[in-house]
Amino acid sequence: MRIKLAEKYGFCFGVKRAIKIAEENRHSATYGPLIHNANEIARLKENFDVALTNNLNDFQTGDTAVIRTHGIPKEELLHLKERRVNVIDATCPYVTKPQQICEQMSKEGYSIVIFGDEKHPEIRGVKSYADEAFVVTEVNDLKALYLKEKIALVAQTTRKVEEYMHIANYLIPRYKEVRVFNTICNATFENQEAVSMLSKEADVMIVIGGKNSSNTKQLFSIACANCSESYHIEDENDLDASWFLNKRLCGISAGASTPDWIIQNVVNAIESFTS
Repeated sequence: MRIKLAEKYGFCFGVKRAIKIAEENRHSATYGPLIHNANEIARLKENFDVALTNNLNDFQTGDTAVIRTHGIPKEELLHLKERRVNVIDATCPYVTKPQQICEQMSKEGYSIVIFGDEKHPEIRGVKSYADEAFVVTEVNDLKALYLKEKIALVAQTTRKVEEYMHIANYLIPRYKEVRVFNTICNATFENQEAVSMLSKEADVMIVIGGKNSSNTKQLFSIACANCSESYHIEDENDLDASWFLNKRLCGISAGASTPDWIIQNVVNAIESFTS
């Protein structure tokens, strides 16, 4: 059996930047998981003494708080600064962009529509920058909303472009002005295209990434659409040797928060099954 990696996979610019920031700030703590990968968070704790807390009140004056790649709500950021906590912002620039758009478009009187998962930390942060925002996941969610004649539309950075266009195409003919902002990360789009191509030729697909990782879930969804034997794993410990029996081509992709060392461990484990 051959093993083939997708043309684009793994760490994106924002994640690489956040990890570098965390490594440069030893003995700090991240507010919320820096990225959605428990193994990498454990590595930062062990090698750089970068702790993790989900409690805002754990930070006291003089402490160093590293803001997660997904960003945090505006009021929580202000709270940290008011307590004179040393804030190191590792929010991905691709996430900062929709925050800024929501803030500016709200000031200009637009209804804000956000395409994404309302429970996801990125969206909770983005929503907080608008005076009022409506979070939707599909066209049906729009039908019950009372919106102004001017609408600004943004998307979670890890969503599928095709699904985002469904939302935009519904709004455009029904409202006087619809401003559609492309806030989907380029790396997300490239990884999705790559997993789509690979999963069409593979007879087993492995998608590596955190179980809470939105972009990994999207990759897995695309893989499943093209390859019925697709599996979402966090690391090599989740593998099952029976998945690879009588297979010709194993395709591998990985979410934006998956480090190379985990991907290599998975490849090594699969090779040991088939050698």
